[in-house]
Amino acid sequence: MKLLSILFVSVVFVCAAQTPSPTPLPAVVTPLTTAELEDFQSNPPAVQRLLETALALTRENLTYLYGSSDPANGGMDCSGTIFHVLRAVGIDDVPRTASEQYVWARKADEFEPVVSRRADSFELDALLPGDLLFWTGTYTIDRDPPVTHSMIYLGRLKSDGRQVMFGASDGRTFGGKKMWGVSVFDFTIPKPPQKGAGPGSVFIGYARIPGLK
Repeated sequence: MKLLSILFVSVVFVCAAQTPSPTPLPAVVTPLTTAELEDFQSNPPAVQRLLETALALTRENLTYLYGSSDPANGGMDCSGTIFHVLRAVGIDDVPRTASEQYVWARKADEFEPVVSRRADSFELDALLPGDLLFWTGTYTIDRDPPVTHSMIYLGRLKSDGRQVMFGASDGRTFGGKKMWGVSVFDFTIPKPPQKGAGPGSVFIGYARIPGLK
């Protein structure tokens, strides 16, 4: 009995010491329709189709799931969501990760860098619905270039002119409310990190989607 007890404790200790697989949080989404976006009908047909496809996904109650690009898994991560949506509208050469998507846009000469931390910067004057958005520093990873997050810009809301974007996140906000999953989020320029803090989330620019016609 003593030997069995020791074996039992050992098994429990080993199991407890293993890193558990992350459990996806339940999806919290804000369904939005294209009718709520300013000047939606002014967008080119390809952009209208892209935004309609993206917003349809927000009604599927998909959580944030790291490593997934398939809604059948119950959720997707940020770049996986972009990958899925762009392939759904016929962009077959879109890469899988945010870093690769950034390189893809740069090589197509479609990228507009943003250094300013002001929402009214002239650097954002060319931003249009359907553009890809890129960040660094949203999490720590050994990747070059160190681009860690991508989303799609939707435009402005008719109700209050607020800029919004589509994608997957595990904590960004919509109207000041914390959200996660495949959803709509406020597009804001992150404030500079406090002195002595790490680099934090940094918005680095936007790009037209290569091949979207």
